[in-house]
Amino acid sequence: MEAIVYNSKGEDTGKKVDLSEAIFGIEPNTHAIYLDVKQHLANKRQGTHKTKERAESAHSTRKLKKQKGTGGARAGSLKSPVFVGGGTIFGPRPRDYSFKLNKKVKALARRSALSAKAQANNVSVLENFTFDAPRTKDYVAFLNALQLSDKKTLLILPDVDTNVVKSSRNIQKTRVMTAAQVNTYDLVHADQLLISADALDVLQTILAN
Repeated sequence: MEAIVYNSKGEDTGKKVDLSEAIFGIEPNTHAIYLDVKQHLANKRQGTHKTKERAESAHSTRKLKKQKGTGGARAGSLKSPVFVGGGTIFGPRPRDYSFKLNKKVKALARRSALSAKAQANNVSVLENFTFDAPRTKDYVAFLNALQLSDKKTLLILPDVDTNVVKSSRNIQKTRVMTAAQVNTYDLVHADQLLISADALDVLQTILAN
């Protein structure tokens, strides 16, 4: 599978690169994608939610009324969940939402996400580029040249480029990361993948194993 290489101005450079069939040409495994995205979102949860239960409510334990002769049920304390301000029944407690997922499943999920994007023609390979200084307008011009200003984009670089990262971070619907940081959630979330030529080599090396 071949892909045209574009420059940062959106022009065809006349070059082509090979996209690995084992990474960009497989039948997407939607269940693997689901599991990896589920784990990614679960691992981001803090799990610090908490409500006060009966033993933690700040109320006296004195009897509210006499136990018999009222015609109603006995009431022993305002801490009871049946009263306003009482403890919560089965309320949330701090917990860890993260769970384990095998490395091979995560790799399959990334390959499946990349293949799905490639099949939908939502993968563009770019000539390696950088900016002279961090300027948001330069990144805006870059997106306009590629006619992607209204889409969610994910730019994948081989290494951290401070000028490119800082130029993009104030722009909505834009994400920049290195090939080693790529995860299934960000691949699925983006409308268009922009992969630099060097990052493509790194990405294919990582996912080939």
